[in-house]
Amino acid sequence: MLTSDTLVNLISGLGTVRDKSTGAAYALTFLDKMALDNAYRGDWIARKIVDVPAFDETREWRDWQADKPQIEAIEAEEARHSVQRKVAQARKLARLYGGSVIFIGTGDANPMEPLVPDQVKKAGLKYLNVFSRHEMIAGELDQDPLSPFYGEPVKYSLAGAGTMVDIHPSRVVRFIGAEIADRVLAYDGWGDSVLQAVNDAVMHAGSAAGAIAALLQEAKVDIIKVPGFMESLGAAEYRARIIERYSLANLGKSITNSLMIDAEEEWDHKQISFAQLPEVLNTYLQIASGAADIPATRLLGQTPGGLQSTGQSDIRNYYDRISAGQNLDLRPGLSRLDEVLIRSALGSRPADVHYTWAPLWQMTEVEKAEVFSKKTKGIKDLSDTGLVPDLALARGVQNMLVEDGIMPGLDAALEEFGDEPEDKAAEEEAARLNAEQQRQQTGDAKPRTLYVSRKLLNGAEFLAWAKDQGFTSTLDADDLHVTIIYSRTALDWMKVGSPWGGDEKGRMTIAPGGARIVEPLGDKGAVVLLFNSSELAWRHMAMREAGAESEWPDYQPHVTITYQSGDVDLSKVEPYRGKLEFGPEIFEELDEA
Repeated sequence: MLTSDTLVNLISGLGTVRDKSTGAAYALTFLDKMALDNAYRGDWIARKIVDVPAFDETREWRDWQADKPQIEAIEAEEARHSVQRKVAQARKLARLYGGSVIFIGTGDANPMEPLVPDQVKKAGLKYLNVFSRHEMIAGELDQDPLSPFYGEPVKYSLAGAGTMVDIHPSRVVRFIGAEIADRVLAYDGWGDSVLQAVNDAVMHAGSAAGAIAALLQEAKVDIIKVPGFMESLGAAEYRARIIERYSLANLGKSITNSLMIDAEEEWDHKQISFAQLPEVLNTYLQIASGAADIPATRLLGQTPGGLQSTGQSDIRNYYDRISAGQNLDLRPGLSRLDEVLIRSALGSRPADVHYTWAPLWQMTEVEKAEVFSKKTKGIKDLSDTGLVPDLALARGVQNMLVEDGIMPGLDAALEEFGDEPEDKAAEEEAARLNAEQQRQQTGDAKPRTLYVSRKLLNGAEFLAWAKDQGFTSTLDADDLHVTIIYSRTALDWMKVGSPWGGDEKGRMTIAPGGARIVEPLGDKGAVVLLFNSSELAWRHMAMREAGAESEWPDYQPHVTITYQSGDVDLSKVEPYRGKLEFGPEIFEELDEA
């Protein structure tokens, strides 16, 4: 008796022999090495499907967790052997061909001997070489379930200088492309190319684009009805004359934008509508994107659709998948190499040395400032509870600041000046005196509008640069400044707190170089120098947290050069590259009279 759980409808024929879908079956068109090479080299979608995940897996690399000298030694060893680049290369080859290896070279005379990491001395890692599955030939698989190399080849063979070199599996880092579920089909231990399963979707997308391109040639076709055309077509002289006649007609149409035909002839044209073609092409591209499991915003560089869509959710989901792949695929494969790498860098294997994958999602400067502001608030709230000893909390905060990279050079400064905070009573007294000083300057703490700026101290040098760039009219040196906040909303100035950064006199220096741009700003003719400063951005966000409001949603530090740029071509202005020295913060009420 035949049993089926398929939906059957005898009237419509659904699920019966009359149903056309019952004749469908899956068939595998295997892609050999030549087909894969042609797809990778000749189709941009196929190439990106192979390259993009491999690049994203290794783009931000990893953060080692250990003492600073140990981290520096390990990172130097990674740089010496270009580990990040070679892992990315191996992942691309694995995704393209179905498998690849990194050969761990330690200089041993017999590579068929097992590699024992404990025997690796300092600088014992000599080289790392990357091979695809077609270069490093896998032997028969180890079928011993008690072997640590079960499921891997018992050896690998590599063509050397006229001979075949056999290599023990403990000496390679092995990567698989798309894993084959059935071990019988994966007879050599490798997987499929990632292009194998998505080949149809990629080819359909390419075919759709090619078909649309071909239609462009027939976007508009002229149709001319000639009396007796078919009857006279058999004569060679008539054919030659008709070709010459309409060649001249087309030439006249090109010159005079008019078509000259006989009175008995009829002219018409056929024009193809392309209104729906972009949607059709986009559907095929979306199918290819879904097959590759890469969002269209990443694979195609496509702007997300929808009024409120930013594409961030798609990218975050994609990054979550990449992160999972780093832990499920990359980490186990790299563990064999890391045991050798750590010993080669340090001369031993400290048990507490490990790493975490660096986050793929990178925050903007404003987002970093917002996160830092919230962290500092949380730290203050935690300190006020008294649950954590001050010294322990201070040490944890210092480590957080160093690991987050918020204050470059902080670790060196802590080594020079010490990492233990001063006596808490002395700190509280200093804070009280600072608050009292601000109260004396402001009179009282009633809410008021707020304008905070810093004067540019090296204004003469700055103006000399402006003159060299062709600005004939500039602000006076005493008027050059950077604005930190301009708030028409009244607030209690005492909640703003003390300035951040700067020396003992409150001065701040922006180091030379970095991203700088000269461009117009606002509607009053201002031309400014834009520059970046995390300290100013964080200070701006802290003032907004204290109640200040800004008309500009995003804060961008700048120094106004002039309000009368004249005939200066801003596209040819070379931005000021020198250091910017600013004085202490100046608090003022707005004067908009």
